Amino acid sequence: MRDSLLQNMTRGLNKHRKKSLMSIMPLHKYLINIFLVLSCLLTGCITGSSTGQVNNDAQLKEEIRRSVERYALPLTAWEIANFLGPPGANSQNSQGSVDLAGLQENIAKMLKEEDINVFPPLRVRLESPPLLLVISPRQKIAYFDRLLLLPGLTAEEIEEVENSPDWLNLSSLVVKLGGFGAAYPAIVSPQMPAKQVINAAVEEWAHQYLAFKPLGFLYLLDSLGFSQEPAVITMNETLAGMIAEEIGHKIYQRYYMDTLEADAGQSMEGFDFDIEMSQTRHKVDELLASGNIEEAENYMQSRRLFFNQHGYGIRKLNQAYFAFHGIYGQDPAAASPVYQDMKIMRKAFPSLAQFVAQVSAMTGYAQLEDAVRLLSNETLPVPQP
Repeated sequence: MRDSLLQNMTRGLNKHRKKSLMSIMPLHKYLINIFLVLSCLLTGCITGSSTGQVNNDAQLKEEIRRSVERYALPLTAWEIANFLGPPGANSQNSQGSVDLAGLQENIAKMLKEEDINVFPPLRVRLESPPLLLVISPRQKIAYFDRLLLLPGLTAEEIEEVENSPDWLNLSSLVVKLGGFGAAYPAIVSPQMPAKQVINAAVEEWAHQYLAFKPLGFLYLLDSLGFSQEPAVITMNETLAGMIAEEIGHKIYQRYYMDTLEADAGQSMEGFDFDIEMSQTRHKVDELLASGNIEEAENYMQSRRLFFNQHGYGIRKLNQAYFAFHGIYGQDPAAASPVYQDMKIMRKAFPSLAQFVAQVSAMTGYAQLEDAVRLLSNETLPVPQP
């Protein structure tokens, strides 16, 4: 019964898959295209979007880059140094609870057990990732632009960067990333508890793995300035996060459960961060949709203080905060249905590898909707993993 259900869903999705990147070109040409795009990134030949964005948006993004140029990451030199350089100085996280060599070995072993091809080979550095400047319009929450910044900026420099786009009537936020997968080896911050280091290492490798699949390749193109539908970003980030959650949990349970210290929780008793943040997001969306921008911003400031009082040190809560966190479907600050749809999909497949193969072959949210609709229309119960 379960096999019949999955076969029906696969046949239904094949109509869309005929248009996917992998079916448009042979595998070797597909991989060559990825290599060429990455080569263009390193040589600087990609400078903007080819999707016909209005000139105002392109000019606005160029203005943003000029205003923060002194703090921008020199990506070409940084990528080459990261790829060719000797192993990093950190062999453990700051708490000494995760050994890098052992972690890489354990992740690779678990991926193989799950029948997931470990390509590219898993390589991680424990060091501070670049910072990320996220830009959103003030009148709505949207992932308008992002720019990599040098790691290790001071609080004063971060404030200067965030203030730069203000006169452009934009909302900005500098984010301290836990990991950075658009580099090889992937970068994972050592300044995190054990579980977060484990999950971040898996998630950043997952981004590299997905870059060789249609969904991840579209995300790569978006990162290089060739804009895709916003759902593609959310689908890719959510899928990578689900891989990290499942693999990371198994690694922790098998290898670290008896040796690692318990991660300190932030929340105060009786306070549910996820519910409160979700309610905040919905209220902000309502205020912005009705044109009450200043009221929405005042509300976000009051909510930031509220979260701070309950043990969550949110430095800045604004449209850019929600734009960044909103691309992660699991995040309570997200408003996308992608995560709920993907959870339905995951339950339909007996293995993580089958689920990943199905979703990573998609090229847009319409295919995910169709897959969920096929499952919902079945009279059979959705199989549990």
